[in-house]
Amino acid sequence: MNGTNFIKQGIEVVSEAIQADKDEDYERALQLYKRALEVFMTGVKYEKNPAARATILQRVDGYMKRAEDLKDVLEKQRQAKANPQGSAGTGTKDKNDKEGDDDETSKLKGQLASAIVTEKPNVAWADVAGLEGAKDALKEAVILPRKFPQLFVGKRQPWRGILLYGPPGTGKSFLAKAVATEADAQFFAVSSSDLVSKWQGESERLVKNLFEMARHEEHAIIFIDEIDSMCGSRSEGESDATRRIKTEFLVQMQGVSTRKDGLLVLGATNTPWELDPAIRRRFEKRIYIPLPEAAARATMLRLHLGDTPHTLLPGDFDHLATQCDGFSGSDLSVMVREALMEPLRTCQSAKQFQPTIDLADCLKCGAKRMTLYDVPSEQLKVPDVSVEDFEHIVNKSRKTVAEEELDQFVEWTREFGQEG
Repeated sequence: MNGTNFIKQGIEVVSEAIQADKDEDYERALQLYKRALEVFMTGVKYEKNPAARATILQRVDGYMKRAEDLKDVLEKQRQAKANPQGSAGTGTKDKNDKEGDDDETSKLKGQLASAIVTEKPNVAWADVAGLEGAKDALKEAVILPRKFPQLFVGKRQPWRGILLYGPPGTGKSFLAKAVATEADAQFFAVSSSDLVSKWQGESERLVKNLFEMARHEEHAIIFIDEIDSMCGSRSEGESDATRRIKTEFLVQMQGVSTRKDGLLVLGATNTPWELDPAIRRRFEKRIYIPLPEAAARATMLRLHLGDTPHTLLPGDFDHLATQCDGFSGSDLSVMVREALMEPLRTCQSAKQFQPTIDLADCLKCGAKRMTLYDVPSEQLKVPDVSVEDFEHIVNKSRKTVAEEELDQFVEWTREFGQEG
């Protein structure tokens, strides 16, 4: 089926939806609108004419908004039925249906309970080296609205959807932990594995319940890691379940951008070009998290070394940082861990040990021939980490991000994103 056929099919389905809407059959109208959106978005992928694509996407936005309005109408109707005032009691069947719905909702919310971050991760903004643009954007979206609500009046509104993208290991999830620590808001951290179910229709209900749980909080943040695995570009061979999840996510994200309920959706991906175009547009800010610059690399080396005893001078960190060009934050973390093991390896390979209180007083003439495992555990003093330990590891370490991958990010940023 080509793009034109999909568009024709979408027009037929949306015509039925409009008629059902006019007949006030809102439940059926909502389902038809959702089905039409699925078909339209599949057709857009194959549409080559830019003007036609723009027209279709504009109409899709309108249908999306109407679907969101219908959801609100149906929710109010359900609440009115669940809490009748001044009316006769409901029948046994209605009561049983309501109890069944409550049980199902409770079950789904129970599945999402693990997504709620109850303890702050203890990652401060200062722990994130570099990435000032990304930190400023997150502060605009999370910190300023709470601390200075008077700043956001009229048309000035905080960001509702932010996408963090970049090579693996550059600190996207670490940034999210800083947000969870610094923000005075309920934090939901999920991945596709939390929202995808093998049971028919359960995945989209999980998505819906996630957003409903977040909206019940005065201020909430939903962080979706590896969002591309759940909201990738539509293809002719994808399953109906995958399309339904994306459609539900689109409907919920549309509500995020139009409501003023203190909800921020934060997404992270290593492959932004694989995102569905409609999902991409729901994220108002798309921030590139690049590989760290030299100054940020030096800071990361200090942070990863922490309070471990060492003999490195300030200039040594800058020198090592220049030798690690092209390394990601994750690469640097692994490299530091390797360097921290070097003094232990020195002890393990040593054939003689010197009894001493201070290693500076160590004399070869007093050394005793033994192995590490002959030394009493309470008497072993491990040498401090030295710059030579780092030099040895740097020469053996390899970066994990290829140059051609970086070119893809630069091109995508030029077209759709902004530097972080």
